[in-house]
Amino acid sequence: MNIMGIVLAAGQGKRMKSKLYKVLHTVCGKPMVGHVVHCLEQLDTYKTVVVVGHGAEMVKSYLGDRVEYVLQEQQLGTGHAVMQAEPVMGQEDGITVILYGDTPLITSASLKDMMNFHQEKGAALTVMTAIMDDPRGLGRIIRDEQGRVTRIVEEKDCSPEQREIKEINSGLYCVSNRKLFEALSKVTNNNAQKEYYLTDVIGILVSENEVVEGYITPDATETVGVNDRLALAEAETYMRRRINRQHMLDGVTLIDPANTYIEPDVKIGSDTVIYPGVSLKGSTSIGEDCVIGPHTEITDSTIDNGVTIKQSVLQEAVVGSGTSVGPFAYLRPGANLGENVKIGDFVEIKNATLGNDVKVSHLSYVGDAKIGSNVNFGCGAITVNYDGFNKQLTEVEDDAFIGSNVNLIAPVKIGKGAYVVAGSTITHNVAADDLAIARERQTNKPGYAAKIKAKFLAKKQSKQ
Repeated sequence: MNIMGIVLAAGQGKRMKSKLYKVLHTVCGKPMVGHVVHCLEQLDTYKTVVVVGHGAEMVKSYLGDRVEYVLQEQQLGTGHAVMQAEPVMGQEDGITVILYGDTPLITSASLKDMMNFHQEKGAALTVMTAIMDDPRGLGRIIRDEQGRVTRIVEEKDCSPEQREIKEINSGLYCVSNRKLFEALSKVTNNNAQKEYYLTDVIGILVSENEVVEGYITPDATETVGVNDRLALAEAETYMRRRINRQHMLDGVTLIDPANTYIEPDVKIGSDTVIYPGVSLKGSTSIGEDCVIGPHTEITDSTIDNGVTIKQSVLQEAVVGSGTSVGPFAYLRPGANLGENVKIGDFVEIKNATLGNDVKVSHLSYVGDAKIGSNVNFGCGAITVNYDGFNKQLTEVEDDAFIGSNVNLIAPVKIGKGAYVVAGSTITHNVAADDLAIARERQTNKPGYAAKIKAKFLAKKQSKQ
């Protein structure tokens, strides 16, 4: 059986009061429409069509070739939006799932449950519903004696009795594809807004003795639509809570879940401890038995087992097992650390590979470099990788020692077991096991400091 998807994403979203197209606003780091399309991808849809309007090019740029697109040039209602997909999929057999691009909390598990319910009931259309304690502003579900859906009544049209109904329309549907478009051809715009409503399809199918069902989702938050910044913040809270709960069930310790920010594609191994204020973003993967200290930010990075990171920022970095980072370190894109490496406070690593057991303990910069195993960088040692025009490579081989306040002027190579004396500025290669000193010879002038002080005081007194 073919499963198809239609995502309605043509609305401008004026209540967001934003230059950014509504469905591209992010929830837990991912645009809302991305969450929705990902759900359909997990259903293994045969065809997914996104209906675009305002901001069409931005949506296409983000989603790329993951979906097909149709354009709704005029905003003439939800039914009219779905009609735009008819040339692409109107003749297909199968089930179509209709979703909104601003409902980022919907899950593939709920969609699968709705489709199974739809098939078990032999329905032509199934609407996902939810029970709300406070259904104000939402369309109510009207059922017959058999419990089947007969229509959806918008709140402004509800009678006093209908206003008491707690079951609401989510706007998410599962429907026989051919019957959908046959019914849509009969929808009119004979209403105050002169729009074509998708909900009218229900009445049309009922009048033709088709079965219309309502699947009540057990988690009403999944149906939440985002129309303004308040709802966006609520959706962020719901999703973050869901993500954090799953990680904790999988064996991760979150010291303060309410203040831990984990995006949906992040993976974390068991027995890892995450402290408050941590942000884990993008495709980050963290192994087992790690400790991620307070206020650390990690983006698109791979962290092996047994790593400790304290109050640091990592972006597109790789960290080997047993390594410690921070506090206050910055691993920039291309930082690739081996096992049991020590990166201390106020150290920056960029586009550099460090072998096992390397120590860069404090106040250092290592950029555009290839560092062997068991190398020590003293306090303040740096690779000088940029000459104003090009980046150059620094190589340091195994067991070398780089003293404090050393400048390695790239391109340069320090051989295996070499020793670079503190305060040196190295501009030439250093062979294996050599000792390099590159600093001006010290000269002491006896009593000269006292003379300078006396001269300064005399000058100061003459001005008084």
